[in-house]
Amino acid sequence: MPLEAEDLRAWLGERGLGLVPVSDAATFAWAGPWIALRAERASGAPRAVVMFGVPSGPIWDPAGTTDEILEGFVVAALDVAAWPAQRGGEVAEGTVEAIVVAPERSGPAAAVEEAEAVPDRGLVGDRYADGNGTFASGRPGSALTLVDADVLDELAAQRGAPIDHRRNVVVRGTDLNALVGRDFRLGAVRCRGRRLCEPCAHLERLNAGGVLRPLVHRGGLRADIIEGGMLRVGDRLTPG
Repeated sequence: MPLEAEDLRAWLGERGLGLVPVSDAATFAWAGPWIALRAERASGAPRAVVMFGVPSGPIWDPAGTTDEILEGFVVAALDVAAWPAQRGGEVAEGTVEAIVVAPERSGPAAAVEEAEAVPDRGLVGDRYADGNGTFASGRPGSALTLVDADVLDELAAQRGAPIDHRRNVVVRGTDLNALVGRDFRLGAVRCRGRRLCEPCAHLERLNAGGVLRPLVHRGGLRADIIEGGMLRVGDRLTPG
């Protein structure tokens, strides 16, 4: 598993998990496994140890650490009702119905017929490719966002108008949630699904309310761009 904070976050997100910090790890006890950071005897560097029980003791300590607990974390499901995360079987192909870029943070988005996808950056002309998005660019899953056209159609019918979804690629015909942790192609562009693109308070504000709850687990997919190229409306989404 990756050690860098952002890579670890994406790795956990692919598995529907998160790490919850423990406020007083030195006195914490849990009737199950949890993670403690303790100093390695040889180097003094913090190393991860799996703790267990009330009171807790180490059940996995590969680095050989001291007894002092520096930090602690509990592994938790991002959504208890939807966990464990289910790996999809065969995923159907889909079609790119729209490509959307927004040059400025919270600014108007524009539909385009094609856009250049740049590895580790995003779509040329979009705020995240330029590092000007509402959230940080360059993190795993920040390069590209996708959303299901059927979900947008349903919300538009309920509200009487389309929503400002802020996703880059609108796709129809496939299960985007099943692409978490999997490679896929958008035409000539190779991508990897990293985690669900869940709705947030920022999206709720941009739409004057009413979209946060309906988009829970249906807000789309966050993906990395592995191999770049031109992305065009009408391209096929092909898993694998």
